Amino acid sequence: QVQLVESGGGLVQPGGSLRLSCAATNLRFALETYAQKWYRQAPGKEGETVAEISSGGSPHYADSVKGRFTISRDNARSTVYLQMNGLVPEDTAFYYCNVHRADFGHDFWGRGTQVTVSS
Repeated sequence: QVQLVESGGGLVQPGGSLRLSCAATNLRFALETYAQKWYRQAPGKEGETVAEISSGGSPHYADSVKGRFTISRDNARSTVYLQMNGLVPEDTAFYYCNVHRADFGHDFWGRGTQVTVSS
């Protein structure tokens, strides 16, 4: 029973920063053998993957967050991070962490954490 627990969300003013964490427990294999991503969903908007990092460590970002968000991981701590800088109200959403290995069908999701960017 793999569990992903997100933390670090909250209320921040425009221009501020937050760092989301996703702690993975009970993974069958080491975190670095999986790919990870952060997905966000806001009411009235189509959900989108904002950042992902491959098992090889290559990051990719949605155009909407490129240059502002950074995905990283600490393999020893089995934790994925999303550093969010220069936040704007449009970043307000529920953010979900995902850890997956498509080669053998492992696909795990956390319950998410709310990020609200508002004055």
